[in-house]
Amino acid sequence: MTNEYCVKLVVFCWLTVFFIVVIDTSTILMLKFCRTNIIDHFFCDIVPLIKIACSGTQFVELEVSVLGPAVLLIPITIIIVSYVNIIVTILRIPSNISRQKAFSTCSSHLIVVSIFYWTMFCVYLVPKKGQSSTISKVLSLFYTVFTPFINPMIYSLRNKDIMKAVRETFLLNYILR
Repeated sequence: MTNEYCVKLVVFCWLTVFFIVVIDTSTILMLKFCRTNIIDHFFCDIVPLIKIACSGTQFVELEVSVLGPAVLLIPITIIIVSYVNIIVTILRIPSNISRQKAFSTCSSHLIVVSIFYWTMFCVYLVPKKGQSSTISKVLSLFYTVFTPFINPMIYSLRNKDIMKAVRETFLLNYILR
């Protein structure tokens, strides 16, 4: 990967996200809210905003239906293709120990990515009929709070020095009881 190609990828990602945010913001600004301005959610998300809007929400719902799958499925597809290539490469490693280390490194990342994308998939792509607002809020907590919270822990626990410190701390607490 050259520096030029890397810059092109970054600029493409930024412009794409900027375009999506402009569309989201524009469509939300067209909504009229005539009832309460309090949403039943932890943050100002598009789905709860649609629920409290009293004007036609068909265009916003269409936008969520069109952009939602693309925004989720394109990165997931890229990640899956990347992991297939990584797994094929790891399986070619002759040493079992080296293969095990490589799978260990990949598995922690894959766990975090899976939690993030599966919860977003459930919130934005699974039909809302029958899904309570409580379930939606809990799932939203997973991708907004839980995933970033566990990410450093998962990667830190792979570090031998940190694992040693954790074991010593738990052992010391167990002995002091």
